[in-house]
Amino acid sequence: MAERLVDLGWLRIFVEVGRSGSLSAAASALGLTQPAVSYQIRRIEEQMGVSLFRRQHRGVKLSPEGQRLLEIVEKAVGGVDTLVRSFRAEAERPSVRLRTDYAFSALWLIPRMHVFRLLHPELDIQIVATQRLDRGAPENGDIAVFFGSRNEFGSGATLLLPEKVVPICTKGFAERHGPFTDPSQLARATLVHLDSETPSPWFDWESYLAAFGIARDSYADRGDLRFNTYSLVVQAALGEQGVAIGWMGLVDSLLAAGTLVTAGPMLEAPERGYWLLPPAAPSPQAERLAQWLLAEAAAVLPQSLTSP
Repeated sequence: MAERLVDLGWLRIFVEVGRSGSLSAAASALGLTQPAVSYQIRRIEEQMGVSLFRRQHRGVKLSPEGQRLLEIVEKAVGGVDTLVRSFRAEAERPSVRLRTDYAFSALWLIPRMHVFRLLHPELDIQIVATQRLDRGAPENGDIAVFFGSRNEFGSGATLLLPEKVVPICTKGFAERHGPFTDPSQLARATLVHLDSETPSPWFDWESYLAAFGIARDSYADRGDLRFNTYSLVVQAALGEQGVAIGWMGLVDSLLAAGTLVTAGPMLEAPERGYWLLPPAAPSPQAERLAQWLLAEAAAVLPQSLTSP
């Protein structure tokens, strides 16, 4: 026959009586009547088969069994109370969700997030990185930062980082395979590509070289590398695997530190870049994050580019 389990609904009542040593005081603290508390204590003792309290002229005193039980129950009730308070605090904390792509989140946003957290320690932020084709529109309370052109996002979007690109590689790669004093010399180098399932919405190597009247067909079989995420493109350049296209705003810190150097002239597309998309329904939290993003983007001054 299965052992009958003890009903645990009495835990808080027992703890209050044990702490106060008074049925009346426990009843007052819990918003109950004194007879109701007395009834619950009798039921506990009946279920456990021991006396938990010694009745005195004034109040009650824990029996040895009751003292042992209180040590366990008090910790359990306190632990539950602490956990519930944390649940409620998390639910009550203001939060905002930012949707963006992998490149912007990894190379631009994450290195700066400590600044936002210092300015707004009361605000929780959730970053949702996604592939460009899965980006969707911001939901209520969310904001988004995505790459595209002005006509894709409408009048409500704000240009955060206009597209400015420059070829990048390590100094060591440039010394071994350069010099890259003329864009035509890039066509002979190993190039690192960012693939796109659709016609490239950003500068790729074909459009970059075409801007200088260079066709690369005559320099085929160079053993190029291709990746589907920009973070891997940058890692390949850092690993001295070839020359990549560097987006200003994403690789500025690497250029400033000399980890990467430029390997050709800059190109700009003023109508393209990363756009800040407002939420479907505004919120104070989203507004704080949006204003911080705009301020951080405006504070990025043109870096002095180090050529190989």
